[in-house]
Amino acid sequence: MTFEDLREKKIYIESYGCTYNHADARRLTAILEDFGCTLTGRAEEADAVIVNTCTVIGATERKMLRRLAAFADRDLYVTGCMPLVQMDKIRSVCTPQVIRPDEIHERSGSVGTRGPGATGVVQIASGCIGRCSYCITRFARGRLASVPAQDILDAVRALVASGAYEIQLTGQDVAAWGLDRGESLPELLREITNIPGRFAVRLGMMNPAAVLGILEPLTDACESEKVFRFLHLPVQSGSDAVLERMQRGYTAADVVRIVDTFRERYPDMMISSDFITGFPGETDEEFSQTLELLRRAAFVKVNITRYSRRPGTPAAALKDLPERIRKDRSRTLLAEANRNYDTYNERWIGRETPVVATEKNMPGSTVCRNPCYLNVVVEEDLPFGFTGKAVITGNRRHYVIAKLVPSGEEEV
Repeated sequence: MTFEDLREKKIYIESYGCTYNHADARRLTAILEDFGCTLTGRAEEADAVIVNTCTVIGATERKMLRRLAAFADRDLYVTGCMPLVQMDKIRSVCTPQVIRPDEIHERSGSVGTRGPGATGVVQIASGCIGRCSYCITRFARGRLASVPAQDILDAVRALVASGAYEIQLTGQDVAAWGLDRGESLPELLREITNIPGRFAVRLGMMNPAAVLGILEPLTDACESEKVFRFLHLPVQSGSDAVLERMQRGYTAADVVRIVDTFRERYPDMMISSDFITGFPGETDEEFSQTLELLRRAAFVKVNITRYSRRPGTPAAALKDLPERIRKDRSRTLLAEANRNYDTYNERWIGRETPVVATEKNMPGSTVCRNPCYLNVVVEEDLPFGFTGKAVITGNRRHYVIAKLVPSGEEEV
């Protein structure tokens, strides 16, 4: 398709999936506005509908097909990962035009986009260096393609100038940035943190296999007050046998080494993770090893997914475990993850911590972040970018409650 087809139309967009995918949607919105389009939040008012798809797991795929079927009689466009790998599934429910993600990237002027509130998102790379046996996304996004450092630095400067405080670096594997260019993420972080202004970087998802190669310099880079002490380290399993079948490229001991290296330097560091339960062939003993790693690493903010077969992947040829086993293991892992969350939050109660206001969820309160990216809700209306200190007063598991410490020195 050409964007000329959409010129001056009223457009409705639905977007799904990861931070990277939502950033694509915002870049697409900017392109459409340049073509004189008007964006609407009501599908029934639109001349054309765009669905930005995700197909990471089976449940998401089924949801995408339901949404696409609902718009089958409309002037429909589809983008995101799904049309890159499952066009046959899409055509089974509708016949849309396709907007390829690389078309969005080629036409868009910047790799940086404003997120909600005081956040900004910078897409630093697409694709990955992995060969995970269960992953369909690697077929959709391809091999690693790192954005040049100068483009990233320009995007960060522009976002900071626009008032963004939290700068989210995103990609399918942020730790792999630069490997295709003879550069590295710690080098990039040093350049970013030299940019003048009030902001802090939140590192996106990083495969442990890629982190191992940059562990010491990455740990050093987090010393800067302009880097949140937060890691998203998707582990997927605590069993070496399962990790080998998954083709993840690391062991459980490697994960412990990464976690211990950061926590020895930064004891309060928040480290989140992802796990897949019920991978084909996973035994009770292998699952118990996953549970033990979750406890040992004390991961906070854990995403748990029941394994689902993805077409075209090597793991699709393996025999699935019964759904009840996958579901039971998911519940067990979630209960342990929640205990980790509560333990981490409760260690903050009564402590004073710096906070910055980044988002609003409901009137009368403001979502803030502290240096470890703790989700701190202050029950006051604060302007985005407000900085001050707060005392943590309560744990609500997925966030904590806090009261501001009056000082008369807060900044906006």
